[in-house]
Amino acid sequence: MTLPDKIGKYEILGELGKGGMGVVYRGFDPAIGRAVAIKAITKASLDADELKHVLARFRNEAQAVGRLVHPGVVQIYDYGEDDQVAYIVMELVNGKTLAQHLAQETHYEPHEVGEIIRQLLDALAHAHAENVVHRDIKPSNILINSDGRLKLSDFGIAHLESSNLTQVGDMLGTPHYMAPEQFLGTEIDAMADLFSAGVIAYELLTGKKPFTGNTAAVMHQALNVTPANPSQINPKLSTLMDQVLQKALSKKREDRFRSAREFALAFRMAIEDMPADDKTIPGTPAPTSTKTAAESAVLLQNAAQLLSAARQMTAGSAASSVQAADDALAELPADSSISLDTGIRKVRLLVVDDEERILNALKSLFRQRYHVFTTTDGNKALEFIRKFQMHVIVSDQRMPIMTGTELLRRSREISPRSVRILLTGYSDLASIVGSINDGEIYRFISKPWDNTQLQTIVAEAATIALELADTKATPAELPQKMSAGVLVIDKDEEIFRVTRELIGGLCPVTYAANLDAALAIMQAQEIAVVIADVETGQDQLTSMLKLLKQESPQILTMILASAADSTVVIDLINQAQIFRFLNKPVNVKLLKEHVHAALQRYLTFKQAPQLLEAHRVQPADQAHSASLSKRILGSIKLLRGKWFGSGGD
Repeated sequence: MTLPDKIGKYEILGELGKGGMGVVYRGFDPAIGRAVAIKAITKASLDADELKHVLARFRNEAQAVGRLVHPGVVQIYDYGEDDQVAYIVMELVNGKTLAQHLAQETHYEPHEVGEIIRQLLDALAHAHAENVVHRDIKPSNILINSDGRLKLSDFGIAHLESSNLTQVGDMLGTPHYMAPEQFLGTEIDAMADLFSAGVIAYELLTGKKPFTGNTAAVMHQALNVTPANPSQINPKLSTLMDQVLQKALSKKREDRFRSAREFALAFRMAIEDMPADDKTIPGTPAPTSTKTAAESAVLLQNAAQLLSAARQMTAGSAASSVQAADDALAELPADSSISLDTGIRKVRLLVVDDEERILNALKSLFRQRYHVFTTTDGNKALEFIRKFQMHVIVSDQRMPIMTGTELLRRSREISPRSVRILLTGYSDLASIVGSINDGEIYRFISKPWDNTQLQTIVAEAATIALELADTKATPAELPQKMSAGVLVIDKDEEIFRVTRELIGGLCPVTYAANLDAALAIMQAQEIAVVIADVETGQDQLTSMLKLLKQESPQILTMILASAADSTVVIDLINQAQIFRFLNKPVNVKLLKEHVHAALQRYLTFKQAPQLLEAHRVQPADQAHSASLSKRILGSIKLLRGKWFGSGGD
C-alpha cells in the first residue's frame, strides 16, 4: 500500500503497524520538530453504519486519553478528521509491546514482574482517578519503552463516566484477560481493569494464563473455576503471592482489591516476601531479615490496616480521602539498575545531610526501592552528581561545608533533569527564596518529617525523574516577538508599569487588580507568566495559584511580597511550584532576568511538553473555601489546552 505523504499537517515517514481500526504510521510534526505516532482510519474502507460506530469509538479514545496526563499512559497530542480520514496523533514509544516480548519467550524474574505490575497499576490508578476505565487491559496494549518504562495504550473501548457509548449487555474486552462481569455484559467499572492486571501478573509469574482454551472454555473458567495457586506452577512464589493473585482474580467484584494502589501495595509485599535469592539482582544488598510463614500469613491484613489508617488521616470528601490515602501508599522502583533483558531501571537517590544519624535513617527507609547514595559533604555530593545520573537529590539546608541552597543551585547546573528536594529543620526565608530562584526545587520538606509523606514525595519525584532523564530538549531561545504574554496581578499598577517598560517590546503585558479580572484575562488571551503580589487578596490569590498549577502547569508564576510569611512561601513551593520569588521593593534587573527566564521556560515547555512532569502537583487543598475554589477551578479548567496546544509563536 502506498504511504500518504501527509495526514493533516503531519508528515508520514513509515508504517508502524495495522489493527482492527486502521493503520498506525510513524509521523513527524514539522511545527515543533517532534516524531509522533498517528493512528488513522480511512473512511472509504468502511460502510456507512460501520463507519459511524468506529468513529464514535475513535473519538472516545481521544477523549479518554486526552484527559490523562501520566508517564505510564501514551499521550494524545491531537485529533483530526476530514473527508478521507480520521486520525489520532500520539506519543511515539520506542519499544515493543509486552505481548511481543512474551511471543519471543522473554522470561521475567519476579522482581521484574514486580516493576511491570507496579507501573501498570500506577497508570491504572491515575486513569481511574480521572473516571476512565480501560476495559481491555492485555499484553498487546502495554508498551515497554527502550529504557524499561511502561506505557498503557489503546483506550478504544475505554469507558468515560460521561459516556453513553456502550450499554449494559455489551461484551467488551479480550477473552483471556476479561473479568467475569465483562463476559456477562453487566456494568463494568475499575474492578475489571484490576482483574485483567491480575491475569497479566499471574501469566508473567507462572508462564501460564489462569484461564485457557477457546473463548467458551475461558468464559466457563472465568465464571466458575478457581485457577491453580501460582506457587503450584512456580515454586519460587510464596503463599502470600497465592493470596494476592487469588484476591485479584475473585469472581465477585466486591472480593477484589478496592483500588489499584491497594493491589500494588499487596503485590509489592508479596514480592518482598520471596527468598532474597529469588527476588534480587546480583550485586544488590540482601534484605536485613526474612519473614516467617506466620508473618507472611498476616501481611495482607496488615496492608488493609495500613490503608484504613491512611484513609482515616485524610479529611474531606470520601472520594478525596480514598485518593489521598492511595497516593500516600504509592511507592516506586523495587529493583536495581538496568536489566539486559528488560531494560527496567532503578532510581538513583542522593541524600545530603550533615548528621550521620539522619543519613542512616533515610538510607534504611529507601534502600529497598532505590539506589541510595549518602554523604555529609556537599563537594562529595557534586562528585556523585557528575559521575552518576542522579534522578532525585534530597539535601538538608544547614550544612557546614556548603548550604543546601548552594548545593541545589550547582546540582541544577550539572544535572538539570534531576528532581531536587530541600530538607530543613528551620524556616529561613532567605534560604527558601534562594532554593526557588537558584535551585528550582520540586518540594520543601520540614524536619521532623513524616515517613509516609516523605516516601510519597520521593516516589513522585522518582516517577518524574525517570520521565525526564532521557529528554533531549534544549532551552528555547526568545524570539523577537511572542504572542504569549505576562499578566501582573497587584493592588496598584506600579509593577505592571515597570514590567511593561522592561519587556513590553517582547510580549504583551496585561494588568489585573483582582482575581476576577485575572481569570477573565487568562481566558481571553494566552498567558505564559503570572506575576502576583501575594498581599493582594492573599487567600484568594494563593488558592488560584495552586489551582492554576494543577490545571495549567505550563504557566510560570512569580511571587512578589514585602514581608512574606515563610510558611506561605513553603506552601506555594509545594502546591503551586512557583518559579521565582521577588522581595519588594523589587530589584528591576532581577525582575527582567526572571521574566526572561520564565518566558524562555514556557517556550521550552511548548517544544517538549514532557518537561511539565517536573511541575506536577497534587490537587490543592480546597477545604478553606469550597465555593471559592470551585469558582476558580471552573474558570481555570476552561484554559486547559486553549492556548498551550495551539502551536508555537
